[in-house]
Amino acid sequence: MKVVALISGGKDSCYNMMQCVAAGHKIVALANLRPAKADEIDSYMYQTVGHQAIDLYAEAMDLPLYRRTIEGSSLETGREYNQKEGDEVEDLYHLLKLVKEKEGVEAVSVGAILSDYQRVRVENVCTRLQLQSLAYLWQRDQAALLNEMISCGLHALLIKVAAFGLDPGTHLGKPLAEMEPCLQQLSKKYGVHICGEGGEYETFTTDCPLFKKRIVIDKMETVIHSADAFAPVGYLRFTEMHTEDKANRRTLFFPPTPFPLLHASMLPTLTSAIFTHA
Repeated sequence: MKVVALISGGKDSCYNMMQCVAAGHKIVALANLRPAKADEIDSYMYQTVGHQAIDLYAEAMDLPLYRRTIEGSSLETGREYNQKEGDEVEDLYHLLKLVKEKEGVEAVSVGAILSDYQRVRVENVCTRLQLQSLAYLWQRDQAALLNEMISCGLHALLIKVAAFGLDPGTHLGKPLAEMEPCLQQLSKKYGVHICGEGGEYETFTTDCPLFKKRIVIDKMETVIHSADAFAPVGYLRFTEMHTEDKANRRTLFFPPTPFPLLHASMLPTLTSAIFTHA
């Protein structure tokens, strides 16, 4: 199928693209929702930290990138989502509607792992647009999944930390591969979600086997969002970046997908199925 990939810049959306390609689908376009002003917004749905470098994804993958500014906010926050004007979910609807009209896509790649809140809302949008959602990471074992991402050549940096044991001055900008032992330790000691599904950290992917060029961050600055004594919250703001050609590109390798492809309509009766997310 022709697929549009929802990208946030994070590791999960990138790795799900790799899984889509491994399953025989074709990524034909990228889509992203960006904040209107601030780097970090109070959103239940979207990662916005690192948005300054998202435009480089079009160069890195040689694909069209569709972006829309988030105009709504989190209005419908219950377990179910009912279409509501002014909710941030409607920004996603209008973005994907445009991509479907322009590119003729049939499915959406989404990198959700655990959030039912996101699942319900993206599923709602896909149903309204008659698109199939592809979320190969859904309910995977997080420790195994993180190791798989790193082993397959996905390179990402920590760009936000917000958990006990993670410090902005120490851990921001560190490669994900370097942080894996620390994240494993924090998971065992304090129950930290090793893939950051509890909001403990966010990442920005600078390279993966699908990229024709790698993204290079030349300059960045640290922003302290909350100077909490136990769990300070900080993130990186990118100020200068570029892409560069990849020398000696290796043959792409993707592990087999963990679950057979299932349509979103089957989800109510399946707890380990493929569904949707960014």
